Amino acid sequence: MPTFWIMITVLALAAAGFVVGRSQAVRAVSGNTRLLHSRPNYYGWNVALFTALPPLLLLLIWVLAQPAIVARAVEDHIPAEAIADNESRSLLMADVQRSATELGRAVSAGTLTEAEAAALTPLDKAAFDRLAKAGAKVSDTPHVLAAAQDYRSINKTAARLLTGLALALALGGMALALSRTVPEFRARNVVEQVVRGVLILCSLIAIATTVGIVLSLVFESYNFFRLYPWQDFFFGTEWTPSFGGGSKLGILPLLWGTLYISVIALLVAVPIGLFAAVYMSEYASQRVRSIVKPAIEVLAGIPTIVYGLFALVTVGPLIRDWLAMPLGLGNSASSVMTAGLVMGMMLIPFVSSLSDDIINAVPQSLRDGSLALGSTPSETIRQVVLPAALPGIVGAVLLAASRAIGETMIVVLGAGAMARISPNPFEAMTTITVKIVGQLTGDNDFASPETLVAFALGLTLFVITLGLNVFALYIVRKYREQYE
Repeated sequence: MPTFWIMITVLALAAAGFVVGRSQAVRAVSGNTRLLHSRPNYYGWNVALFTALPPLLLLLIWVLAQPAIVARAVEDHIPAEAIADNESRSLLMADVQRSATELGRAVSAGTLTEAEAAALTPLDKAAFDRLAKAGAKVSDTPHVLAAAQDYRSINKTAARLLTGLALALALGGMALALSRTVPEFRARNVVEQVVRGVLILCSLIAIATTVGIVLSLVFESYNFFRLYPWQDFFFGTEWTPSFGGGSKLGILPLLWGTLYISVIALLVAVPIGLFAAVYMSEYASQRVRSIVKPAIEVLAGIPTIVYGLFALVTVGPLIRDWLAMPLGLGNSASSVMTAGLVMGMMLIPFVSSLSDDIINAVPQSLRDGSLALGSTPSETIRQVVLPAALPGIVGAVLLAASRAIGETMIVVLGAGAMARISPNPFEAMTTITVKIVGQLTGDNDFASPETLVAFALGLTLFVITLGLNVFALYIVRKYREQYE
């Protein structure tokens, strides 16, 4: 049975367990639920949780472990001389998995019977002709075909075993929970403990994911620095990767472009976003606010590729024709200014929404006290409201800066891909994120420094954005003022 249907079956059993458990608890006290320790629903949830959680946990473990287990089992059937190195092993296993998938599709489509697929050999020309006519690309290499058949056989056997174990765990958990469904059973306490455990598990998964991302960057960056000097990477002023050798992989041109574009974006987003927040929170009527705030927040929902196309087709040519060329500063539509302006437009709702919420959190009593002392509304905003909200506003700006540093599509289409250090904002430049995509795109040697450099770039970007986020939290916590 496929994993999806196992999950549906387990959830159906859990729903049935909920009904049976609740009914059994009510029957045990002849309908007088006041004699129960917990409410009837808790008894139902106790049965449902013990029915669903063990098999679902088994399914999760299997989904994570199945590829490695099956691949290891299949590799044992492949001749050692067919695997020269790790790269050959990965390519060979990809071919095995593809052939196994094509065989499964051929059986499902009726091109081959199950027996024919299991007994298929490279000598069976008629079967291969049928596969070719059906568009199924099955390898005719003997050891690959045999491994693909083993792959399907092991997966089928494992699926049957998984189905049996999952149903056994579900029925066993249901039977155990029902046997404990008596009036004095503390069902509420057990259900709350189980739910707390599930919440802790979800938190640990999130933490483990973060740790896994960081460790993958660290290990691959370590491999890169074993092949390329870290001094040349961090202090080099030239970025000219070449898979044929002789690469110069200095990060400074990329870091310059990243920071240059981000600064221009913040110079656009922060004033406009902050002034919009002040207007919405202090001057706009409720009716106007209900229209303006959603209209600004629509900008946050626009895909970044759309912003990139807007930069490429509209903003870039306008800046070139009206500013760069008349001033003699450039003739390219792709420039730092183009990407910075469009990225700033994208960041406006981040700054305005966060700042608006922060300004609204300032107690009304501070405004009333300032006005009572004779201050004008503008003076109250400038000298009372904004200073009180300043820590939160600084945090919002730094979070917007982190968002700007990690942007890719707007830079690709708006700023170009030229790695250079130049003060001219009307010249094409690029950022770290763009080069990460470029170095990992295509059929490249994954053991070369030109590919591994992407992980070093990613680790550097991660450290920068993490530092900004930590600094933002520090500012907010250190200077937050509590008001009664």
